[in-house]
Parts: sequence; structure tokens; C-alpha cells
Amino acid sequence: MTAVLSEKGQITIPKPLREKLGLLPGAVLEFQALNGRLVGSKKVAHDVFTKWRGKGNLPKGLSVDRYLKRTRDADRG
Repeated sequence: MTAVLSEKGQITIPKPLREKLGLLPGAVLEFQALNGRLVGSKKVAHDVFTKWRGKGNLPKGLSVDRYLKRTRDADRG
């Protein structure tokens, strides 16, 4: 597949490639020059929850569902 560089230095990524790579509007791409080639990569968003996963502790004897029900009931009343 080919694309034509505009006067402003812009290109349109062909639709079949956008679909295959899951590129949606607003996607961030990183570009670099490697051995005379332009290489673009989709930047993967950093998961802000990774460092917190598995860090919480539930009160003994409570399931997640029971704990959430208790906290939601406390918020209401």
C-alpha cells in the first residue's frame, strides 16, 4: 500500500491498515528513522491501575460483593 505525502508533510494511513492495527481517531503514534526507513508504532497507553492491582485488603470474612454493598449502603445513609 502507498500513501502520498502532502505539502504540509501529512499522510493518510490506508483504511485497511488502520483497521488491522486498531488505529482509531486520537491514537498516538511514535515515529523513528531506522536504517533509512520511517517506522511508525502505535503508542500503548500506560495503565494507571497496574501499580495498585492486588494492593487492597478486604475486611476478614467479607466477599468483594458484600464489602461493596456495605460501603454503598453507608454512602446512602
